[in-house]
Amino acid sequence: MSGTNSKHQILLLCPLLPVFDAALSPTYDFLKPWESPLALPAFLTSHAAGCHVILCSGPAPPIGADIISLLPELRLVVAVSAGVNHIDLDACRNRGVRVTNAGTVFSADVADYTVGLVIDVLRRVSVADRYVRKGLWPLKRHFPLGSKVSGKRIGIVGLGSIGSEIAKRFEAFGCIIMYNSRSQKPSVLYKYFSDVRDLAAESDVLVLSCSLTTETHHLINRDVMLALGKNGILINVGRGALIDEKELVRCLTEGVIGGAGLDVFENEPHVPEELFHMDNVVLSDHHAVLTQESIHDLIEVLIGNLEAFFSNKELLTPVSL
Repeated sequence: MSGTNSKHQILLLCPLLPVFDAALSPTYDFLKPWESPLALPAFLTSHAAGCHVILCSGPAPPIGADIISLLPELRLVVAVSAGVNHIDLDACRNRGVRVTNAGTVFSADVADYTVGLVIDVLRRVSVADRYVRKGLWPLKRHFPLGSKVSGKRIGIVGLGSIGSEIAKRFEAFGCIIMYNSRSQKPSVLYKYFSDVRDLAAESDVLVLSCSLTTETHHLINRDVMLALGKNGILINVGRGALIDEKELVRCLTEGVIGGAGLDVFENEPHVPEELFHMDNVVLSDHHAVLTQESIHDLIEVLIGNLEAFFSNKELLTPVSL
């Protein structure tokens, strides 16, 4: 598969983070269509027709059937994320193209971050920080009370690798864990709900850690938020489009739910400006997955998957198609 060059070629659709580039460029040649004056389809046809691998990093164009059809020799799509909603898996399956993702590299870090968001929203940590920095403490001395975390009923939507790590952490807080997933897990003792609305109605905190698919798009709608209720907290560390974002803004404005901790949004990096002014909402920039350690581990997984592919060995983190 190597062709005439000593380095294998890999197609990128957007620039790599410098740390990825430094780790991979000694071994691989990257095709970079954004450096060409050609439109993407013309570049792919002219320069990438023989390429075997696409590496998806950052805010790249989705890997749809249109792109796959222009790459007759494509055999592998490597995603740097755990989620693969930006890849047309049906098109890959039909063409015999394999897909890998980040596997469980991010699970612990996302779970840690989720706990941080819940504590921040319930205990008003970010609000208290702003209160002190603005010099209001000596003047007002009556900061609004938050709510305790221990003992809360935590509903988790998506009890996969990340969801399971989240559950373990909240067990240490003495919380009651419940969950929704595509099917009940026989080995899990937490209470299972087949309907997300029913789970929301029983939860103090509803955490979203499931994949974004056609079935889960806008899974959290107004009915679910009404069920969660005026004291309920919504946490999203999955994908932004799991929530109907316009309805979320309305529900927060109207006091339908008590607050939210959001690491992901529907149209990143754009965030509804209404959320900027809400003290019951904590916002972050799709950062839950990223730590120095997770980046190091991800590089190891990327290198391992690429080496395995080009050596005709078993992939480390294959996605089931």
